[in-house]
Amino acid sequence: MGSEGFRVIVGYISVWTIPIIFLAIVAMGMIRRINVYESFVEGGKEGFDIFLRILPFLVAILVAIGMLRVCGVLGYISEIAGPFVEMFRLPASCLPMSLMKPLSGSGSLGLAAEVIQNAPDSYPAYVASTVFGSTDTTFYVIALYFGSVGVKKIRQALIAGLIADIVGILVACQICYYMFDGGSYFQ
Repeated sequence: MGSEGFRVIVGYISVWTIPIIFLAIVAMGMIRRINVYESFVEGGKEGFDIFLRILPFLVAILVAIGMLRVCGVLGYISEIAGPFVEMFRLPASCLPMSLMKPLSGSGSLGLAAEVIQNAPDSYPAYVASTVFGSTDTTFYVIALYFGSVGVKKIRQALIAGLIADIVGILVACQICYYMFDGGSYFQ
């Protein structure tokens, strides 16, 4: 089987996976004599209640992200901290994306796209892509999950999440340095 045959098979699988899973869930519910429609509606009501509980947290995160982008704080921080972060093999052009990632996936994706668009196939583009995939939206995740269950005290979750983000950034930079650049970017 050639690559075209493989592509056709993957195409069929991707088209039919969701409908088959949906039908399997309905069939299992019917076999167990569960009223599937009522359960679905009840789950929808519960999901809407959760959404209403986490909405204030999400609005706060989105407002903070908007303020950081509009007022230029991220660019200012990049100028000041650029020489320091380059000691860790993080290009200064990737710093705004690295700072935005714990707050917003879409905001950091936009910043990563800027880096990649300015210099595709460059060390900063590789770092931006790898850091984007190696870190998480820590504040968003904490707001979403802790807010949905009503937890007010996040204790060590924020610290652990931010440490994981920092480690992800540092390791991504080191891997990109050794795999793609060989040191020419910083010389």
